[in-house]
Amino acid sequence: MLRCLRLSVLLCLAWLTGCATTEADWTAGWTPEKLYAEARDEMDNKAYEKAIKLYEKLEGRAAGTQLAQQAQLEKAYAYFKNGEPVLAVSTLDRFIKVNPVSPAMDYALYLKGIVNFNDDLGLLSFVAKQDLAERDQKAAKESFEAFRELVTRFPESRYSEDARLRMRFTVNTLAQSEVKVARYYLKRGAHVAAINRAQAVLQDYQDVPA
Repeated sequence: MLRCLRLSVLLCLAWLTGCATTEADWTAGWTPEKLYAEARDEMDNKAYEKAIKLYEKLEGRAAGTQLAQQAQLEKAYAYFKNGEPVLAVSTLDRFIKVNPVSPAMDYALYLKGIVNFNDDLGLLSFVAKQDLAERDQKAAKESFEAFRELVTRFPESRYSEDARLRMRFTVNTLAQSEVKVARYYLKRGAHVAAINRAQAVLQDYQDVPA
C-alpha cells in the first residue's frame, strides 16, 4: 500500500514537472527575431503583460546583443503603458547602469523622464492635462533630473527639444509649489524658513535651459 502511494506521488510530481516545463518552454523553438516580432504584436494589441513576458524571454535568449537592449527598453515602456511606473523606472535604471555607452541612452533617459512626468499625450498637451504642483514632488524632481541629464549629455538628441520644454514646465510648477510653502512659512512668521525655500529653488534650477 505504501509502495503504491509513493508511486502515485512520484507520478504526480513527474506530471506536474512536465506541465511546468511545457509552460516554460512554449517559445523554446523561436528565434530572437520571432520573439521580438511576437512581443511587438502584443504591444500593438495593448496586451502589455504578454509583451513583458516575451521581452523577458528575449533578454535572456539574446543576452549581450542590441536586440536584448531594445527588449529591455520596450519592456520598460510596456510597464509604463500597463500602469506600473515603479517597474518601468527600475527597468530603466538597470538599463542605464548596465549599458552606459548604449546608443539608445538618450531614449532611456527620455523615457525615464516621461514615466516620472506621468504623461504620454504628446509634445505640448501636458500643459492642459494637470497642474504638476499637485503631483508627487519627488517624481517631478526625478523627471527633471532625467531630462537634465539627457540635454546635458545629448544636446543634439531628437528627444532633447521636448525634454527642454518639459524641464521648463516642471521647474515652473515646482517653483510654484515652493512659493506656496514659502508663503505658508511667512504667514506663520518663519521668515528664515521661507528664505531658505526660495534660495533652494534658485540653486536647484539655475541651469534650466532657456
